[in-house]
Amino acid sequence: MTAPKQSPELAPTVEELEAQERRLVFPRFTYDDAWALGSLLVELARERQAPVAIDIHRAGQQLFHAALPGSSPDNDAWIARKRRVVERYGAASYLVGARFRAKGTTFEESSRLDPDVYAAHGGSFPVTVEGVGVVGAVTVSGLPQLQDHRLVVEALEHFLSRA
Repeated sequence: MTAPKQSPELAPTVEELEAQERRLVFPRFTYDDAWALGSLLVELARERQAPVAIDIHRAGQQLFHAALPGSSPDNDAWIARKRRVVERYGAASYLVGARFRAKGTTFEESSRLDPDVYAAHGGSFPVTVEGVGVVGAVTVSGLPQLQDHRLVVEALEHFLSRA
C-alpha cells in the first residue's frame, strides 16, 4: 500500500492577500503590543519547533527580535530584505511578489530594485494602524516563504482577536 499523495499547498490569490491586509489592522501599536505579538510568535514557533528568526519594527526602530534554535544569521539578512519591501510598498512581502507573478513576471526581473537589498518573499507583513496607515512590519524568516507568511498571519489574527 502506498502513502496518499500530498497535493501541493495552494498559494493564496492576490485578492485573498489583500483581504488579509484590510482585516489585520491595529487600533494602536505600542511597545507593549510589539512585545506581546513577538512573544506570541515565539510561542507558536516553539510549539512547531520552527527554526525561525522573528523581528518587529516600527518607524525605523526594532522593537522585538528573537532567534530560535536552527535559525542563522542568514535569517536576519532575509528579514531585513523582506522588511524593506513592506516599508517601500506598504504591503506584505508575499503580496508584493504575488502581484508581480500575477503580471507574468517576477519582482527580481521587474522591480528594478537590488535583490541583495529587497526580497519580495513571504514572511513580512505590514503593521497597519487604523486611521494612520503602515507604521512598521512584523517579519519571520526560516521556513518556506508561504509558511513564513502564514505564521505571521496566524499570529496577527490571534493577537487582534484579543484586542
